[in-house]
Amino acid sequence: MSEQHSPLILVDGSSYLYRAFFASQQADLRTSDGVPTGAVRVVTSMLRSLLKQYPQSPVVVIFDAKGKTFRDDIYPEYKAQRPPMPDDLRLQIEPIHNIVRAMGLPLIAVEGVEADDVIGTLAVEASAKGIDTVISTGDKDMAQLVDKHVTLINTMTDTVMDEAGVEEKFGIPPHLIIDYLALMGDKVDNIPGVPGVGEKTALALLQGIGSIKDLYANLDKIPALGFRGSKTMPKKLETHREEAELSYLLATIKTDVELDSQVEDFVLPAPDTAALKELFSTFEFRSWVRDLSSDAAESTDQPMDDAEPKAPENVEYETVLDEVALDRWIKVLTEAELFAFDTETTSLNYMEAELVGVSFAVEPGKAAYVPVAHDYMGAPEQISRECLLEKLKPLLESESHLKVGQHIKYDMNVLARYDVTLRGVAYDTMLESYIYNSTATRHDMDSLADKYLGVKTVHFEDIAGKGKKQLTFNQIELEQAAPYAAEDADITLRLHQALVAKLESTPDVKPVFEEIERPLIPVLSHIERNGALVDANLLGLQSVEISQRLQELEKEAHEEAGEPFNLSSPKQLQVILFEQKKLPVLKKTPKGAPSTAEEVLQELALDYPLPKLILEHRSLSKLKSTYTDKLPQMINPATGRIHTSYHQAVTATGRLSSSDPNLQNIPVRNAEGRRIRQAFVAPQGYKIVAADYSQIELRIMAHLSQDQGLLNAFSHGDDVHRATAAEVFKTEVADVSSEQRRRAKAINFGLIYGMSAFGLGKQLGVGRNEAQQYIEHYFETYPGVQHYMDDIRTKAAEQGYVETLYGRRLYLPEIKAKNAMRRQAAERTAINAPMQGTAADIIKKAMLSVDAWLSGGEMDARIIMQVHDELVFEVREDQVEAFVSAVKDKMAAAANLDVPLVVDAGVGDNWEQAH
Repeated sequence: MSEQHSPLILVDGSSYLYRAFFASQQADLRTSDGVPTGAVRVVTSMLRSLLKQYPQSPVVVIFDAKGKTFRDDIYPEYKAQRPPMPDDLRLQIEPIHNIVRAMGLPLIAVEGVEADDVIGTLAVEASAKGIDTVISTGDKDMAQLVDKHVTLINTMTDTVMDEAGVEEKFGIPPHLIIDYLALMGDKVDNIPGVPGVGEKTALALLQGIGSIKDLYANLDKIPALGFRGSKTMPKKLETHREEAELSYLLATIKTDVELDSQVEDFVLPAPDTAALKELFSTFEFRSWVRDLSSDAAESTDQPMDDAEPKAPENVEYETVLDEVALDRWIKVLTEAELFAFDTETTSLNYMEAELVGVSFAVEPGKAAYVPVAHDYMGAPEQISRECLLEKLKPLLESESHLKVGQHIKYDMNVLARYDVTLRGVAYDTMLESYIYNSTATRHDMDSLADKYLGVKTVHFEDIAGKGKKQLTFNQIELEQAAPYAAEDADITLRLHQALVAKLESTPDVKPVFEEIERPLIPVLSHIERNGALVDANLLGLQSVEISQRLQELEKEAHEEAGEPFNLSSPKQLQVILFEQKKLPVLKKTPKGAPSTAEEVLQELALDYPLPKLILEHRSLSKLKSTYTDKLPQMINPATGRIHTSYHQAVTATGRLSSSDPNLQNIPVRNAEGRRIRQAFVAPQGYKIVAADYSQIELRIMAHLSQDQGLLNAFSHGDDVHRATAAEVFKTEVADVSSEQRRRAKAINFGLIYGMSAFGLGKQLGVGRNEAQQYIEHYFETYPGVQHYMDDIRTKAAEQGYVETLYGRRLYLPEIKAKNAMRRQAAERTAINAPMQGTAADIIKKAMLSVDAWLSGGEMDARIIMQVHDELVFEVREDQVEAFVSAVKDKMAAAANLDVPLVVDAGVGDNWEQAH
């Protein structure tokens, strides 16, 4: 089953900053010393409200950076009329930033662009990956970003706007908002627009003909629209075409800003309660101080992780520029029990990164950096890369010389490009932190140093700059590069010393690190470098075919409607479906208009052809833009393969995630989506083998709950969904219909995710009462499941965490929350996390077993992908039969449950055939 995600929340900090300041002016809120606090209070209140409303969501706050943006370069008068920032507001910016950080929220400000552009970039990336996003803003310009996955919320007015909401408010769909702003102009931002075009005229033009591009292609049709001034409008538009095009450019939110983080990097907030309490006390927010004290009083047994060790007072960082110094350091490393190791490179892409230097440390405060490829003008002579690697290779490849790194899989991949196999990895600080507490913080080095060491590290941007002007590491002067690189090794060593002590204090979780996560590092490194062979021509052909099909669907929809219309316009769709076709109105928008949301169209599509065409058009359009057009661009030119990155420390439950591309989200529910898997092909002389666990989470539920009915069904090899249907619907197993089995499957999987009667009813298309009866029948049939769920809720509340079969912990800070919604969400997580986490542990153990077997050389085969509960292999054709038999046995033996683990395996020339 796919992983469940709460929406990503993107907060437009700059929008709220100004609105909060002016909204609080009348009250003139200040501390007893006269320090202004109105904006601080309003923005903080808004953030607290968001965190309560979305307790399981990552929240990111974005502000404008100081200085000019690219829009000022395009149009110097842009925002030129804005008055300077009031002094009282300027005084409150730093406090707001400090509170945001203390709340555990990422704060992003990128030079050269506006907050809108950063938000747009993240929202578009999230939408492309199928991740729902909520943008918290009061800025109307953001409406251009709204789509199926992106919604706006104005926390100050408590209003929500989806695609239908944009249409309702503005009279046009989201994709025309830029045209709307460009035609009217914007006095606040000093966007000129077309003189004489106001709101009504802009709407008449856009609703009557379409976008600005369409307008200029059809100027002769404007007089026929009949609005006041329509006859003179073509000349006016032609005269002011340059202003219209400039305004369009200024109004367009940039969606390709270069950022350091991807949407998958953002995790649940990890507040620094002590810092918050100090800030709230400073600004005399007494009720919030009491709230923090109250929350602490009812907190769980989650470990306290206030920073303990501080930086050594005097650090000694050496830059190694000759072989004599290098030999001295190699001797030190060779004699050390453990040393920290790090690489500096030219790229985050491990398949392209070139080694620029290495750093190491053997004791806190003492580290060295060996540069080999800094090539800026005036760079000093350095040891050659070949010499460094020749001298270091025996040490790096030694199993007996132990190393620690931070996300050391990346370094392992980089070294592999130079024929160095990194061995002897004893620890990885990213994984030590993740195993100790997956939800306490992000697991990058800067965040960990701040949390566990109380150290503010030098960030890469501090020495390299940001955006398009950012330098690669080889271009950075050694005066800055060497201390930065040496600090990486030093901090890594000190983090390990702090984190290993914490792991020792929770011995139950140590085996997860020692027996699963650490050994998995080289396995994932192999899989990433193996890559998956992809047929770009096939994807290109599919894109062309999808384009043709989209045109056919549009034509069919127009014929079915009896007239042409914009399939992407909710407003036009409302008219066609509900006014002209007289289809039943199943749901309304908050303002009373008939809803055209996807779930409504899905229900209507069961009985009417037009909604079905609309849904197919939407689905294919998304598929094309997200996959068939983009995947070919991600093929490595040197290997002809796609090389994803697997992440061990992102999801809270232990599941692996992947990025660039995200293999976990390749669609499989429709034929066109499955065709994408056809492009993942076997090389000549090989076959693709896909092996996956059958109903693994239900089997884990049977084991954990010890419910006799489930145990018997799985032990006897019964179809558990059919067996459940027979019990719930009171019929013989042989008489269970396919519809009854479908409903039973929804019940089986829904309940292990803590689904309510309301949620189940919605999924099955039945009333809440009927769904409740299904649930009651289910628990009558499987009473052990009910007992398990009750027990796990109680246990979670008592100890503050739940565990997998292998000891992996997931802390639940909201399990005792006074807010019922937050508490119930934590309870649902408590029910599912042991199953999902145990399934993650099992597939990882299977990967370790299978990789060890393949390393023996008996089979000409390799793992090329891991997706959810599935492993995908390339296997030599003449070995396929023997391989399938052996790999099924090894995967089934990865865990010893009270029910059998069943592994299904398929074979084909491509992934789809094998799946």
